[in-house]
Amino acid sequence: MTFDLVTVGGGITGLSAALRMQSEAPGQTQLVLESSDRCGGVLDTIYRDGYLIERAADMFTTKLPWAKQLCEETGYDDLITVNPEHRRAFLIRNGKLTPVPEGFSLLKPVKLGKMLFAPLLSVAGKCRLLYERFVPARMDESDESLASFAQRRLGREVYERLVQPLIGGIYTADPTKLSMLATLPQFPAMERQYGSLIRAAMKDSDESEKLASGARYDHFVTPRQGFRHFIDHLVSKLPAGTIRTGAKVAAIAREDNAGDDGEANWRIELEGGEAIHARRLLLTTPAHATAELVRPLDGELADELAGIPYAGSTVIVVGCRRDQFRHPLDGFGIVAPLVEKRRILAISFSSMKFAGRAPDGEVLLRVFVGGAVQPEFNALGDDELKQIACEEMQDLLGMSGEPIWTEIVRWGNHMPQYHVGHVDRVERIKSLSDRHANFAIAGAAYKGVGIPFCIRSGRAVVDRLLT
Repeated sequence: MTFDLVTVGGGITGLSAALRMQSEAPGQTQLVLESSDRCGGVLDTIYRDGYLIERAADMFTTKLPWAKQLCEETGYDDLITVNPEHRRAFLIRNGKLTPVPEGFSLLKPVKLGKMLFAPLLSVAGKCRLLYERFVPARMDESDESLASFAQRRLGREVYERLVQPLIGGIYTADPTKLSMLATLPQFPAMERQYGSLIRAAMKDSDESEKLASGARYDHFVTPRQGFRHFIDHLVSKLPAGTIRTGAKVAAIAREDNAGDDGEANWRIELEGGEAIHARRLLLTTPAHATAELVRPLDGELADELAGIPYAGSTVIVVGCRRDQFRHPLDGFGIVAPLVEKRRILAISFSSMKFAGRAPDGEVLLRVFVGGAVQPEFNALGDDELKQIACEEMQDLLGMSGEPIWTEIVRWGNHMPQYHVGHVDRVERIKSLSDRHANFAIAGAAYKGVGIPFCIRSGRAVVDRLLT
């Protein structure tokens, strides 16, 4: 049998592509090949003794439309918003916790008054922030790192104390390499348009008020029963036989009889020797895995794909009694600036953020280590990681005793890094892949790492393949 579309990879991108194919071309045949024993990729949930533990992402934003659209189109409405109480996070300054200033959103000082009275910054840091209005605008549209942009516009202290932990943590990235054009292009655009981020905030005062008030938390939702439940729902919307798990692709090749006569254009070989034929081929695997598959076909494309670096991350998940903590846990978590030289990147108060994540009287926390800035921590053993998590929680949160249980979740080489020049690289990848008819590449490595972006990526390439 020859399929009209074969998708390699059953993560959220591949599932979104398959669902799009089903809705836009219901009469055509398709197959999704997933190498592991389950779909969803990094999106997975552990259910343990009354705890609901997300192994990777624990929410998505509805401010970007694509995830919400997929939920609506597939009839998935079992979503909950963040808890209405304690809608704030903490940063570490000199070993102590201080709330993230309400008047700051990503890179924009939206309410200067709140920023100037916040204890996070020194007098010198606040003066330098005020001076941002007088910093000459950079009109050059070439790429720049997050560290360079933030320090140039806002000063070193705002960068080290606010920008690096808040934004670098989102991408698990090294901010000295993170591309502004690939991740936060709106801010260089504001600089060119208004000459200043402060002036840009003043021009958009209504939106600034919403950002400063914490209303942005209203945009974050999560599946009530966890992302595994959401993934299972998406899989159930595809006809039986559409997905094959445990199917690892060994090689791809063009068919000699490719053409418009109805014959297959692509041959997909599985480990074990089985061959599958397809008229169209979509690869949603990580960029480094995609590079290996396409190398015999196109070395230049493979080199560009292999040029996208990846980082790993480790999550120490702990369940504790609520009375083990002196800190009231009256927020959603802690972010650690690199300048503090902590052994963690962040701590998420998962059961404070969303309901139903821990039994009554107990709390669920996720401690993040490693990433692109502390890769050596990813190589530590489980016992060392558990000790680090406990010592950091004892110091920062006043935890006493040992956790009820601990679980280590390792994501080695799973986080694509959008380094300076990434936008140009993605354009080259698009141009090179377009040389191959009925072929496309999609996923988190190209135009957005969050769940909504991955969904958009899968849907968009199917639309392009069909037309």
